[in-house]
Amino acid sequence: MSETLPSAHLQASHLCWQAAAAHILRDVSLHVAQGELVGLLGPNGSGKSTLLRMIYRILKPASGSVEVSGSDVWRSSARDNARAMAVLAQENTSEFELLVRDVVLMGRTPHQSPFARDSAEDFHIVAQALERVDAKYLSERMFSTLSGGEKQRVLMARALAQQAPLLVLDEPTNHLDVRHQFELMNLIRSLGLTALAALHELPLAAHYCDRLYLLKDGVLVAEGTPSEVLTPEIIADVYGVRALVRPSPRSGKPLIEFMPDELL
Repeated sequence: MSETLPSAHLQASHLCWQAAAAHILRDVSLHVAQGELVGLLGPNGSGKSTLLRMIYRILKPASGSVEVSGSDVWRSSARDNARAMAVLAQENTSEFELLVRDVVLMGRTPHQSPFARDSAEDFHIVAQALERVDAKYLSERMFSTLSGGEKQRVLMARALAQQAPLLVLDEPTNHLDVRHQFELMNLIRSLGLTALAALHELPLAAHYCDRLYLLKDGVLVAEGTPSEVLTPEIIADVYGVRALVRPSPRSGKPLIEFMPDELL
């Protein structure tokens, strides 16, 4: 699905955002190179979702800039941004009284002229996207009747149908069981797209991400490879829990064993 897409890279520079007098995010910069899967980590309230919302143009930064392949997202049109960036956000999706197929078809809107009818190609792309997330059998179901995990997979299919070269994902494995977490992360890796994903599950981030950024209280406190970021010392400082970290004998990637009886 991604073979003919243009390349993309993301650069967010010195982003700040505040509510009233409280600084929610302070001077955060990150980049995602073409084809990278980069993880954004941090405890609840650390600023992950706020940062992503500035990147996909929901919250305007108090200062700083966001560029996708050199274009400022706040100076580009909504249509151009939608062609460049697909988003899987945390949102209340129960209001969709639509067939699953029609929810995924919404991802084709940036590629259609106004008032255009859905084409045979659009329907083919939708079917392909649903198949890739193991949700083709849901096509004729009402979206509002789905479980949380099924909704998450359908929304991922909508993002894939958008055929944008950059994916921004806010906790994409939320509501998914273990098998579907792995299937979704395997899919994201297989697409070859540029992707930034906020993740709660440190073991998933350690296994799948090329690089990580770690936030605490709205400040970037660590960045680098999973082995550089997910150390026992950093995990203890940021998450307040002890962990044992060792390289996997199979992959060499960090294996994390939490010690739930030794909270800090």
